[in-house]
Order: sequence, then C-alpha cells, then structure tokens
Amino acid sequence: MGRTAVLVDGFNLYHGMKKQRGRRYLWLDHVELASRLRRRDEIVDVRYFTAPVLDDADAADRQRTYLEALEAHNPGVLTVVKGRYQRKRMRCRTCGADWISYEEKETDVNIAVALMEIAAAAEVDAVLVVSADSDLCPAVRSARRVNPQLTIVPAFPPHRRSGELSALLPSAFTISETKLRQSQLPSVVRDSVTGAKYVRPTYWQ
Repeated sequence: MGRTAVLVDGFNLYHGMKKQRGRRYLWLDHVELASRLRRRDEIVDVRYFTAPVLDDADAADRQRTYLEALEAHNPGVLTVVKGRYQRKRMRCRTCGADWISYEEKETDVNIAVALMEIAAAAEVDAVLVVSADSDLCPAVRSARRVNPQLTIVPAFPPHRRSGELSALLPSAFTISETKLRQSQLPSVVRDSVTGAKYVRPTYWQ
C-alpha cells in the first residue's frame, strides 16, 4: 500500500462529465473516486481546484452547496483551492455584436504549485492528477526532477485527452462512467461538527 495525493482540475472535469451525461454526475465525491481509482493506496490529500461562479446567483448557490458538502463529507482529507473567473468583453468581427465571456484564471498555476510542493515534501508515493490539460506538462517534468521516486498518474476526465501528457506519462488513463456513477456523494450530506445539511441540487438530478 502506498500513499497517494490527488489534484483535481475542477473546470476540466466538470466539462468532461457534462459532455458525457449532462449534470448526472456533478455531485461527485472526489475522495471516493480516488479510492476507486487507486484501490491499493491510502488517499491522504485531495485538492479540488475551482473558481467561484460569476453573474449567476443560482449556479453560484449550487456550487457553494457542493463545495461545502465535499468538505463536510471528507474532513481532513479534501481541500478546495479557489482561483477566479475573469470577465472578458468579446466582439463578433462579422456583425459587431458584443457579449461577456468568462475565463478561469489561476487554476493551472495553482495545480502546478501544488504538484511541486508535494514533490518537494516527499511525503507521498504517488500523485493522481485529474486533468487533461497539457499546460501541466512543464510542472510534471519539474516535479519528476525534484523527486524522481514520485509516481505521477494523469486521470483524464471523460471526453478529455492530452497527447502530450500521455507521451510524458504512459500510465495516463480515462476515468470510466462506471467509476463516476459509483462515486457520488450521498443525496444529503450532514456536517458532523456543525450539523449543517447539504442537499443535492434538483437541477443536478
């Protein structure tokens, strides 16, 4: 048995799951998923990287409920690491119409920094990186130089793949729908310390 840390690119995973089955698997327990993907290992540190939703109060409420449920269900193991969204004004070159787009910022850097911290600390045997973002390749190379004994395994979300990560780390694989289905949070999560109750949003049924 080894000790495994997990770094989850929430944006990358969200869009992969949504493309596969809509909102069916969004109430996902990342600690349970990691345990199913690394059955022989002890999952000691799970970090979920995301950014607070902007300009959509209902979506922001659903996200807040989910993040609080995640932490309440996995105290001491799961940490939410927040980046930010940046508004960008876009313009159609053909018709001149304007609209606001949103770009997630800081997540790639936050994951890269976390990977380097874990490699330098040398307290785990493996890191499971749930992402198919090839921008993480430089961080992976650096982490392997810092700690050649560290096993780094990319777990690609559904409908997401990186040829660069696969070439760098041939152990890469795609998370199956079965594992996602088996790794859902309970419909109602209760915080054992505060007594707070978190209910899966009906919009995510």
